[in-house]
Amino acid sequence: MKRLTLTLAALLVAAMPLSAQTAVQVSNSMNAQEQANLKMVLDWWREVIQARHVELADKYQAETYIQHNPNLPSGRDTFVNFFKTARPPKPVVDHMKMPVVLITAEGDRVVILSARKVRDRAKPDHVYYITWFDAFRIDDKGLIAEHWDPSEMWVDGKPPGAEFFPEWDN
Repeated sequence: MKRLTLTLAALLVAAMPLSAQTAVQVSNSMNAQEQANLKMVLDWWREVIQARHVELADKYQAETYIQHNPNLPSGRDTFVNFFKTARPPKPVVDHMKMPVVLITAEGDRVVILSARKVRDRAKPDHVYYITWFDAFRIDDKGLIAEHWDPSEMWVDGKPPGAEFFPEWDN
């Protein structure tokens, strides 16, 4: 994406506390539709992913939602059925709790880069940070039609870094 640039913030991500609240600033170079797409993805993240209110998925996701993650099948109903048993819902907050490096929108795409703490499987005492991405395509109805992330196959049914996700709940 032409607006995706390296910044000093990306270099400092490892020093960033996991409890840092994420303030989102919208670029003036985004048009009104791109700003709306970005806001919709952020609202979906805060309400459906972070606060676990999967009953709101139909407000944000297309019924034919395509998941490009090898661990999860496609389809909004499949998404809801999988995530409704993961953890109970909690209150929605006005910010993203994961440490965000960059959020951008261009055309019908929205991309979020975040820092993710993970444990080395070969050396369990070694914990380090990676830069994770979540990318989305928004359809002509303003719904999330596709999602991409770099996930490998999960170990014990959990994504990389899952043991550290509760740190974002503080």
